[in-house]
Amino acid sequence: MNIAFNNDWLFTEDYDAGFDNAVSVRLPHTAKEIPYNYIDCRDYQMVCGYRKVFTASEDWQGKKLLLRFDGAAHEATVFCNGEKVGYHACGYTAFCVDITDFVKPGCENVIDVRLDTQESLNIPPFGFVIDYLCYGGLYREVTLEVKDPEYIQEVLIENTGLREIRVRVSSECGNVVTDIVDKNGKVISSAVGKAFELNVPEAELWSVDSPTLYTARVRAMRSGECVDEKSVRFGFRTVRFKSDGFYLNGERLKIRGLNRHQSYAYVGYAMPKSVQEFDAEILKSELGVNAVRTSHYPQSQHFISRCDELGLLVFTEIPGWQHIGDADWKQQAVKNTDEMVRQYMHHPSIMLWGVRINESQDCDELYRRTNAVAHTLDSGRQTSGVRYIEKSHLLEDVYAYNDFSHCGDNAGLKPKKSVTTKKNNGYLVSECNGHMFPTKPFDDERHRLSHALRHAKVLDAMYADSDISGIFPWCMFDYNTHQDFGSGDGICYHGVMDMFRNPKLATAVYASQSDDKPCCVVSSSMDIGEHPAGDIGKVYVFTNADCVRLYKDGVFVREFAPSRDEYPALPHPPVIIDDFIGELLITQEGFDEKTAQAVKECLLAVAKFGPSSLPPKILAKFARLMLLKGFKFSDGVELYGKYVGNWGGEATKWRFDAVKGGRIVCSVTHSPGQCVHLEVSASKTRLCEGDTYDAAAVRIRAVDEYGNLAPYWQEPVILKCSGPIELTGPEIISLKGGSGGCYVKTCGISGTASLGVNDVEIKFEINA
Repeated sequence: MNIAFNNDWLFTEDYDAGFDNAVSVRLPHTAKEIPYNYIDCRDYQMVCGYRKVFTASEDWQGKKLLLRFDGAAHEATVFCNGEKVGYHACGYTAFCVDITDFVKPGCENVIDVRLDTQESLNIPPFGFVIDYLCYGGLYREVTLEVKDPEYIQEVLIENTGLREIRVRVSSECGNVVTDIVDKNGKVISSAVGKAFELNVPEAELWSVDSPTLYTARVRAMRSGECVDEKSVRFGFRTVRFKSDGFYLNGERLKIRGLNRHQSYAYVGYAMPKSVQEFDAEILKSELGVNAVRTSHYPQSQHFISRCDELGLLVFTEIPGWQHIGDADWKQQAVKNTDEMVRQYMHHPSIMLWGVRINESQDCDELYRRTNAVAHTLDSGRQTSGVRYIEKSHLLEDVYAYNDFSHCGDNAGLKPKKSVTTKKNNGYLVSECNGHMFPTKPFDDERHRLSHALRHAKVLDAMYADSDISGIFPWCMFDYNTHQDFGSGDGICYHGVMDMFRNPKLATAVYASQSDDKPCCVVSSSMDIGEHPAGDIGKVYVFTNADCVRLYKDGVFVREFAPSRDEYPALPHPPVIIDDFIGELLITQEGFDEKTAQAVKECLLAVAKFGPSSLPPKILAKFARLMLLKGFKFSDGVELYGKYVGNWGGEATKWRFDAVKGGRIVCSVTHSPGQCVHLEVSASKTRLCEGDTYDAAAVRIRAVDEYGNLAPYWQEPVILKCSGPIELTGPEIISLKGGSGGCYVKTCGISGTASLGVNDVEIKFEINA
């Protein structure tokens, strides 16, 4: 029997001061909520305390009582009725404490947790500066497990072949039975014993396109009766990095991923299941990637389980960021490796173990140990370690390298041979872009476009190089960080999304590489005043369509194909629109084709060079037009204003139709916006309490009448909850680059609730 232990905790920011002035909290809980930006990381660093009072049933006599903490950041000491019962020194892995001998059946019992959240601890990832905030608190769930003394302690599942698994069960019970159950509840294979191998020929394989899952239902039997049962979900599949790429189930697959932190605005790590799962859904359905790296620590089991369900590959790693500490610190890193592999190895989505401290120097003594732990526990997966060092020691199976070499006008990535001499090992780009070009949602249009094109460039380079297994650009979304990093306001603006998971332009680079749903995102608002000298330049359309048809005020201009010259390897190169006159001089002015071409060249040259600096070749064309066609200076001025400057009349409406298979699959209209309104969406509007509170991520965008983001709308937004929900964060916010967000959570009461966002209302149904 498992009992959720997430409600009715008391919390104090000062453990030594006791619980007289403690406040009631529910888990997941953050030790301290912080502002959106301009933060002080010392606010959440403390020695805090959590207390849970519960009554133990008389029926629990003779049972094993285990208290499982899924995440306690960062150093936890647990007491039961005043007696120390456990200690754990990693904020990113789960741990259990045995409280059997300390609980008083039929009486009130007290669990106290002394939690040190300070970043001065001598455990990973601490010891020097870190480029992310290491929030504290009991930020994942807690469970009381009431078990038979011969309970099942652990079930480890290895993928040893395409449809082969090795199962190891830890239990005091002498008779253990395992059934392999499909999604319909049908038993497809069975075995008896604590260690065995199974070959299941009829099993469906887990893949990114068809993530089939099975359940190992393990039962401890005594005298024909089941005394304990544990179910572990897994998948049949093989993963292998070779010198020429990554292979899933024996088939070569390019890894197109992003890095993710497990953090959220205001509450850091503390978000319940549904919001954790939502990030996986965004990665798969909105960003169109097939992989994610959990930088730089093991992340929520809820998130990884959703990756299992969606078909997202995962590269997960031990906690750390550059620094390697003393012998005790290293021993904890080895223990972290052991806990990570044991706790996460059943997930079919995990393709690679990161057993090296992120971006650390070579430390062969430590990494021999971490590799040995991973390989001993799980022979079915390879190991890697993320480094920024070229030609460093490789004790792992796969060389993972942070390639930040691209600066906008050079090659997207370095060739493998210039990074590592290990030509027979797999090679993976674990980070790129990121700090090379921080981009805020409110940066000007050219900056946002440059950001997107950098991502397109490195993706194209990855696809072009058969030696590169895949890529994890930095990163999925913006995040809070320490003062040494970010933009001075406590935010790293390195994401392709903002902190609330609103898309920046670079999001479209990834979404357009997927064929799951139509994509058509135009890089420009088409407002000439946004650009120096009024020169819009090239406009990029990020799309997975066959072509884009451009219309000006409803009149066809020209059809444009994807730019395979500039991006030859991308599955779906962007469409570059560099001709906004097209056939209009023929269809609207009656020029013949040759004259129209000459006039177009002259008009575009004026836009590029200015009327006083025209090249001799263009001046000669103007002279011929005047001599042979009776062309006057006033004609040129009129045509320039009409077809290039687009001024002097009604606002121009540009329409971009994305065409696939001869059919319009998506259409975008750009014109100067006159009416901005708020667009509000929630990750879900039906909130259901289970083991703890439920929550929804709310995204807010200012859009014009054509549905386009209004990036310079910076007005205040007032948030107001009514009914049985609570707002996370401030009640008054301002949008950043036309975007923002908040979170709402349940408070233990059923009913109808609503969130007001200025004049927009979004309703929620609460089932508590």
